[in-house]
Amino acid sequence: MRGTIENTGNPAGKVPSGVWILGFVSLLMDVSSEMVHGLLPMFLITTLGASAFAVGLIEGLAESTALLIKILSGAWSDYLGRRKGLALLGYTLGALSKPLFAVAPTVGFVLVARLVDRAGKGMRGAPRDALIADMTPPQVRGAAFGLRQALDTVGAFLGPLLAVGLMLLWADNFRAVFRVAIIPGMLAVALLLFGVHEPKSHHPSERVHPLSHASLKRMSPSFWWVVGIGSVFTLARFSEAFLVLRAQQGGIPIALVPLVMVAMNLIYSASAYPFGRLSDRISHTKLLALGLIVLIAADLVLARSNHWGLVLAGVALWGVHMGITQGLLATMVADTAPADLRGTAYGFFNLMSGIAMLVASAVAGLLWDRLGAASTFHAGAVFCILALIGLGMRSVAKPSAA
Repeated sequence: MRGTIENTGNPAGKVPSGVWILGFVSLLMDVSSEMVHGLLPMFLITTLGASAFAVGLIEGLAESTALLIKILSGAWSDYLGRRKGLALLGYTLGALSKPLFAVAPTVGFVLVARLVDRAGKGMRGAPRDALIADMTPPQVRGAAFGLRQALDTVGAFLGPLLAVGLMLLWADNFRAVFRVAIIPGMLAVALLLFGVHEPKSHHPSERVHPLSHASLKRMSPSFWWVVGIGSVFTLARFSEAFLVLRAQQGGIPIALVPLVMVAMNLIYSASAYPFGRLSDRISHTKLLALGLIVLIAADLVLARSNHWGLVLAGVALWGVHMGITQGLLATMVADTAPADLRGTAYGFFNLMSGIAMLVASAVAGLLWDRLGAASTFHAGAVFCILALIGLGMRSVAKPSAA
């Protein structure tokens, strides 16, 4: 079968070294990206004179671009039978966008830079995850995805911390910070180029289009169930921007509000690998249910009050939920998709989750504006309960599904 991967040279119970390297690639690129993204709205408004509407439009166009490219890059990696080249192109685009932010003279220039950056993110995600699945033995796949996610999340909190420190050191010089962000981005590209060796694959001379009807029919019902439950999880979780807004409501000083996300990402990073290892040993359905229960607790705590203590408790629970579920869902995609269609599978999964995130965030914002913050988190809890019911029905209908 085309795309069958040979996992050679890796002990059955050990996470391959390539996964560690891909994790550090993600860490470096996240440091680079978060140094820019955490400051970009303020840069647009205070330095370039953009409106809040322009900021929202740039972000909407950028995320839409990433969504469209995700499924195409995954399918293309299946068609080629190779993953690393597309992942490398995606990381290179992300790195090349950083100098554009540093020299941007206008809002339109920033839009171009943001589109290049998000195109890179869309390009690399599905091939990278498929590459991890290709090089990892099934019995440690959960640990592998948990490890990659943990290292990625380390970058997500190191980047903002570094940006804050440099802004204080250089008297709010946005462009200087953006120039520093070039360094970890280029290091990520170099590490991927020289440090990761793609497993051998075998495929016939005649290539089959991964998005053809015949190819999609090979996707099992179990895979489409994972796509569906992943989308429901995203609807229940919505954007983490609402955690920041809740913290601001609680009277946390504006300068310290970003530390709320740092705390969430610390907990997320610390929990992702242990729960990834756990997912290799217990039922996936039971672990997903635990993640939903933790998210319900987070929603109820955040809905109860905007007191800073409760906000931090809710954010901590949110981070645990992310640690339980995100690597697990990636593992479930790998386990339920044909090996030679994994790139396409991750593309579909990421596309549907991304659409669900856009819908969930829009609904959450509407509820926030019209009914108050508590209603947003109560709605999230309701979606969690619906997802739990779906998991329960799945377990009854197919007790062996893990």
